[in-house]
Amino acid sequence: MSQLRLLPFRLRAQATGLLATRAVPERNWRSRSSGPPAAFPSGLGGGSSSYMEAMYSAWLENPQSVHKSWDSFFQKTSEEASHAAPEGRPVPSQRTTTSKLVEDHLAVQSLIRAYQIRGHHVAQLDPLGILDADLDSFVPSDLITTIDKLAFYDLGEADLDKEFQLPTTTFIGGSENTLSLREIIRRLESTYCQHIGLEFMFINDVEQCQWIRQKFETPGVMQFSSEEKRTLLARLVRSMRFEDFLARKWSSEKRFGLEGCEVMIPALKTIIDKSSEMGIENVILGMPHRGRLNVLANVIRKDLEQIFCQFDPKLEAADEGSGDVKYHLGMYHERINRVTNRNITLSLVANPSHLEAVDPVVQGKTKAEQFYRGDTQGRKVMSILVHGDAAFAGQGVVYETFHLSDLPSYTTNGTVHVVVNNQIGFTTDPRMARSSPYPTDVARVVNAPIFHVNADDPEAVIYVCSVAAEWRNTFNKDVVVDLVCYRRRGHNEMDEPMFTQPLMYKQIHRQVPVLKKYADKLIAEGTVTLQEFEEEIAKYDRICEEAYGRSKDKKILHIKHWLDSPWPGFFNMDGEPKSMTCPTTGIPEDMLTHIGTVASSVPLEDFKIHTGLSRILRSRADMTRKRLVDWALAEYMAFGSLLKEGIHVRLSGQDVERGTFSHRHHVLHDQEVDRRTCVPMNHLWPDQAPYTVCNSSLSEYGVLGFELGYAMASPNALVLWEAQFGDFHNTAQCIIDQFISTGQAKWVRHNGIVLLLPHGMEGMGPEHSSARPERFLQMSNDDSDAYPVFTEDFEVSQLYDCNWIVVNCSTPASYFHVLRRQILLPFRKPVSAGLPTCPPTVHCSAVRRWGPCGQGLLAARHVFPLQLIIFTPKSLLRHPEAKSSFDQMVSGTSFQRVIPEDGKAAQAPGQVRRLIFCTGKVYYDLVKERSSQGLDGQVALTRLEQISPFPFDLIRQEAERFPGAELVWCQEEHKNMGYYDYISPRFMTILGRTRPIWYVGREPAAAPATGNRNTHLVSLRKFLDTAFDLRAFEGKTF
Repeated sequence: MSQLRLLPFRLRAQATGLLATRAVPERNWRSRSSGPPAAFPSGLGGGSSSYMEAMYSAWLENPQSVHKSWDSFFQKTSEEASHAAPEGRPVPSQRTTTSKLVEDHLAVQSLIRAYQIRGHHVAQLDPLGILDADLDSFVPSDLITTIDKLAFYDLGEADLDKEFQLPTTTFIGGSENTLSLREIIRRLESTYCQHIGLEFMFINDVEQCQWIRQKFETPGVMQFSSEEKRTLLARLVRSMRFEDFLARKWSSEKRFGLEGCEVMIPALKTIIDKSSEMGIENVILGMPHRGRLNVLANVIRKDLEQIFCQFDPKLEAADEGSGDVKYHLGMYHERINRVTNRNITLSLVANPSHLEAVDPVVQGKTKAEQFYRGDTQGRKVMSILVHGDAAFAGQGVVYETFHLSDLPSYTTNGTVHVVVNNQIGFTTDPRMARSSPYPTDVARVVNAPIFHVNADDPEAVIYVCSVAAEWRNTFNKDVVVDLVCYRRRGHNEMDEPMFTQPLMYKQIHRQVPVLKKYADKLIAEGTVTLQEFEEEIAKYDRICEEAYGRSKDKKILHIKHWLDSPWPGFFNMDGEPKSMTCPTTGIPEDMLTHIGTVASSVPLEDFKIHTGLSRILRSRADMTRKRLVDWALAEYMAFGSLLKEGIHVRLSGQDVERGTFSHRHHVLHDQEVDRRTCVPMNHLWPDQAPYTVCNSSLSEYGVLGFELGYAMASPNALVLWEAQFGDFHNTAQCIIDQFISTGQAKWVRHNGIVLLLPHGMEGMGPEHSSARPERFLQMSNDDSDAYPVFTEDFEVSQLYDCNWIVVNCSTPASYFHVLRRQILLPFRKPVSAGLPTCPPTVHCSAVRRWGPCGQGLLAARHVFPLQLIIFTPKSLLRHPEAKSSFDQMVSGTSFQRVIPEDGKAAQAPGQVRRLIFCTGKVYYDLVKERSSQGLDGQVALTRLEQISPFPFDLIRQEAERFPGAELVWCQEEHKNMGYYDYISPRFMTILGRTRPIWYVGREPAAAPATGNRNTHLVSLRKFLDTAFDLRAFEGKTF
């Protein structure tokens, strides 16, 4: 009894946690003695040792003190123990025999659990046989790697042939309920310690753990038919011979081949096949550069000649843009899945060298595809992400992306992650690259099961991938497949890995390729013949050679052939857009009034809102009656009017539902009913498009990437990401630099995402002031030195040619118009083409727009990306002067790139001595100061609402309007920041360098703003004094 009592404490001291209590269904013991077996009382878990011990002690004292089920159980086990005693040997006492029987069964259950938890630590995962995948050669003491380890469980060699009852938490018995200890250990080792290592026991859902146990523990589950083996071999042939072909033809070219992990191709195809079988119709993939060309050729099935011609240095680019290296490009393809004979759409998203940057982009695109299909459970659309081991462990965006996986507005209902575990990162040994045992440990934070598998065992890989796909489509949760492999060459084909990993690469050079290993195995077992194998190789080699021949005929590279997310109809017709005229963006006054009325009310009955919010709604109602809007109401008007036109609007970011500055309040919360909310924007019209507003996790990199991916899916959606403060975008700089600014040039990628970046110098310190406009302007692609040719469509032509638009609105009306213009531009908006009218309130899948569509809808002739960067205000949200009249927003009005002087100075332009150009909030400071100094007739103020592309035409008009005025640029930002370095050379160009443009603002500085309130006010006073000192620049040269 003392051993039974000590057993749980001994195991806990070893930190194994083997004896967790679980309620499991009743299961019978089967004894070799005659008579019915002793049954566990209902509800007893396999690890309930403390409870069993207490019951047993009470039963020994008084059998009547325990429930009759316990009395029956202990009586029966005592009888069985007596019958099992060897003949001629004295029968032990009832207490000792029963204690030993209970203890041994509990020990076996603990042993089974030990393998389930830690068996992966001794699994044979490294194909090279030189490293431990978990970076630790320590063997857990509770795994029976040698006979003497049995002593850990107070068992010995004599117990190996004893029969033990199997708990309900294992399936190693198959149809048998008892096994000998020897067979139990053998089957556990076969399941958990061979070429597959399983990590899943941290999952806190019993059903999910049982599902995984059944998939891997059940005897004989990993059996393949001859046809399946032949298919696997054929896929390996294509994977390996593709790499061999590239190596032969372009031995000195970088291609980031897949050698050493060729099994990834059949692995991905298995995931797609199984998912297609379970109903998936659209798979979106993201991956780094290693193996991308192979995936394009053998998974996406891109034409081989289009891949091969990428290696031709003489190939000319036909499309606009800079293009990208071949191993960064993406592809979109619809085809028939040959295994399931069902349609499948595959999209491989283009990715820069920033390895994991594509992860949230893929998830956002997947979410959008699910949304437009009404696929709320992820039954039709899914994502697959391929990772490298070093990047998966080292890149923080992986963690950010995982934490989006179960959030309501961001979940994609499960992703299959495939890690190509080279066991090296560029030149860095994994022992220097991560602190975690495995590169996949980050996935444990979301309870994703992790399946490690030796990549030199193709059948094990295929089985694991099939289970992974089934898991995702059964539980709608993430899963990780860790392909433990090696990298046959260096980081790229030109790199010498022997410099830094000599022993590893000596072994790699001796390593037999996986294709030969598997082919020899199948030939030996008679599944294929040597001749059939050689014919399969020759067949694919011939395909490659023929494609190579065709590739030589190609003279021009069409980037459009590499689109990863084509918008409907993008390249359906030739020619330019029908119209290059910027449309009016105003709306009827009755629509403004209706939206204002809804925005100031609560559409649901018996919904109690906060008293402070009641005041805000009353204020909105009062403004609506007075035909005025502030910033929040102007945004409401823009969103609401687009929803009526069938345009889906999605606003995402930290605290966007209420707004960082408590101005938006798009989600109302019932003050008396927990989690009861109301979104009035979704109650505007009976047939409107849906509005999504969602607070994000505290992430910029991951969430901005997600929204960028979401915006890729459709031109008929306004997708906005708002930073909590403008400067917080710098933690998402990779997405801005690599995707948003350059995506059109590199990949002809279609996107229309809007960034809302709160900006303004208000004495709040260096971190909450500047959205760093200088960075966005520096990346704008318009030429500062090229004097433009002014035509009737100059405004739209500029937008057509630019890589993004940068604005800093000074009025709510400007904000309203620029949001609507983002959708209504002629080369983005779908045009009518006499198609049948879609039924009311129906989502038109062709153009991803909600009806009614009136005259029918057709995708635009050309739909071009138009990313919009808006520096939004903070103090202006409640500034009494920062309001706009309905007159500035009604039908016939439109966005003003420049708002000219319209006051006293405009009445006598010849008397104006100074013309100050500015943008954003500083205008209100200038207006106030001009009035206080009585200079309204001598100083004119002109606002640039759109900064890039630069409004050359309107700036020239303003300068010519005030010919005698000296020109000044005034900004509240420091001189080396803000807008001055961007606008100055463009002013010089448009003025022919005949007039200077003087700078007024804060002096250059390292930090964007001061943290001292007094210093802030002093510097403000200083530059305002300079702005209105009409003799400030006398005697100075420009």
